[in-house]
Amino acid sequence: MTVFTITGDVDPFLHVAMQKGDKIYCESGAMVMMETNLELKGRMTGGLGSALMRRFTNGETLFQQHIEATRGDGDCLLSPALPGGMEIIDVGARQYLLNDGAFVAATSGTEMKVRTQSIGNALFAQSGGFFVMETSGTGQVVVSGFGSMFSLDVEPGKDLTIDNAHVVCWDSTLHYEISVTTSSSGGGLGGMFGNLVNSVTSGEGMVLRFSGRGKVHICSRNPSSFAALVRKYAPA
Repeated sequence: MTVFTITGDVDPFLHVAMQKGDKIYCESGAMVMMETNLELKGRMTGGLGSALMRRFTNGETLFQQHIEATRGDGDCLLSPALPGGMEIIDVGARQYLLNDGAFVAATSGTEMKVRTQSIGNALFAQSGGFFVMETSGTGQVVVSGFGSMFSLDVEPGKDLTIDNAHVVCWDSTLHYEISVTTSSSGGGLGGMFGNLVNSVTSGEGMVLRFSGRGKVHICSRNPSSFAALVRKYAPA
């Protein structure tokens, strides 16, 4: 049985202990080290159609890394593309929707599928436009976020509003909608214009409003804000 363990305090590794015959798959370029009993291959998980959908949905490469313990037990170390924390999520009883770049690795009993979003969410979403990644199957999925990670509980009567760039993944049973502001301005063109102005002047950008019952995993850093800061101070 494959065992995922997050090891290290700052920019941790994902340590994977595998028994002979175990299989996992992970994002392209995630493998840092593996023992000689393990074998790595690049494959299109779910066939060409699924690979193309993930490519357009989540910006992933067509080929994922598949690691199998072919010659005996062995360990490997994986690392996400961006610096920051990771979370190991059990899927089966619960399934999750993933924001762009959140996926790191998963056990072979799981699958990443594509789910259609509403038109309103698609127009503003960071997570894949009209489509978003959703887990399926049973096992474990590892996600990463830029900076530290934290989980929040959404309960009936306790809705949460979270900046879209800080959302890593969320329970698929939750109701969510994207807004350009945290304000409760009225509807119509005047309300829409007011919301856009408030969004620009406050610097808040897009937010996700969650309701229902379930978990949302968030990260402490905003990749877009960080990239803008780097560009600001980078030499011409």
